[in-house]
Amino acid sequence: MGVKVRQKIKGKGKPWWVVVHHEGKRTTKCVGTKKAANAVKKEIEVALAAGKFDIYKKDVPTFREYAKRWVDVTAPASCKPSTVDCYSNTLRLHILPTIGFKRVSLIAVKDIKELLLSKRNDGYSHRTVRHIRSVISNVLSDAVDDETISSNPVASLSRKHFKNSENKLKNNPLTSDELTKLRRTVQKHYSDHFPLFLLLARTGMRIGEALALQWKDINFQERHITVRRSVRRGRVSTTKSGKERRVDMSPQLAAALQTLMRGVTLSPVSDRPQYLFKNRAGNPIHLDRWREQVFKKAISKAELKTIRIHDIRHSYATIRISRGDNIADVSKQLGHHSVKLTLDVYYHWQPGGNKAEVDALDDPSLTLQNAPYAHPANRASNFS
Repeated sequence: MGVKVRQKIKGKGKPWWVVVHHEGKRTTKCVGTKKAANAVKKEIEVALAAGKFDIYKKDVPTFREYAKRWVDVTAPASCKPSTVDCYSNTLRLHILPTIGFKRVSLIAVKDIKELLLSKRNDGYSHRTVRHIRSVISNVLSDAVDDETISSNPVASLSRKHFKNSENKLKNNPLTSDELTKLRRTVQKHYSDHFPLFLLLARTGMRIGEALALQWKDINFQERHITVRRSVRRGRVSTTKSGKERRVDMSPQLAAALQTLMRGVTLSPVSDRPQYLFKNRAGNPIHLDRWREQVFKKAISKAELKTIRIHDIRHSYATIRISRGDNIADVSKQLGHHSVKLTLDVYYHWQPGGNKAEVDALDDPSLTLQNAPYAHPANRASNFS
């Protein structure tokens, strides 16, 4: 029986291990510094003397093992399948290759910090790095709940290295003239896809919501659309908020959708969804293909700046807000949970838009003497 402290690989900066021989069994534990290893050694010696040390106890699970349980069990309990897929991809691409093999008890703040900084140095955005940080934290929270580790090292990690820069706004809306130019380009060169583009431009719907639309969601008589679901990564689920909403259709949009509907046979008793924008198999069209084969090519032909499909939604909002439309109605159309959110996101896109409100503060009864402006050149001449 015995407890020893040693390095498996000699040298400064190399980790120290605690080696335990007990009841014919041998186990080792990588601790880190020599000081920490000696502290663990004393704890184990006390436990051995008290008969409380169990060498047959199963090894501490690795991060990979906890990650698998979190993706398979914990995350699906509160997240959509598309979100779980996103978490799984983040783990596979960014996290497991670096710390997946480590026992969760041996993952230090330093390990996580180095991983995140390496991602920033590789050119990944602040948003992506924050997402990676969040996934690591969620996985380790399961280990804390199991009392496998006493605390989550991510909680001790300073956020200062991973904050957004001051210029964090990524919305890149088109002006009204630019949107008109793009609309004409799509109508001329990609006429089959014009109804989808017009729908995005005239309603501000998210692309996933548009692709998930079925004909039963369209009310031509009252000119409104009920948004009930969304497509993400090929799967149809609820909307982002989990709630339904109604959006209004302009007369031109209603006419475009009625034209799209020609030749479509609707069956009121069919169990199969009848999508507006479908492929040959009757499923929603593939977003990535539409983006590459239609949207990006239309942007290029129209000779406009590079934007995302989501920026059409931003264009809808900024054009309406800058025009002075009712902010509550814009918020409702977009499906925001509050008008405050809409204002927070889009207020800065209307510079000088409130001059009339500021002007209204002036009191008509106040009279001021008009004084000529002083000329800097004249003032400077006094010092010549």
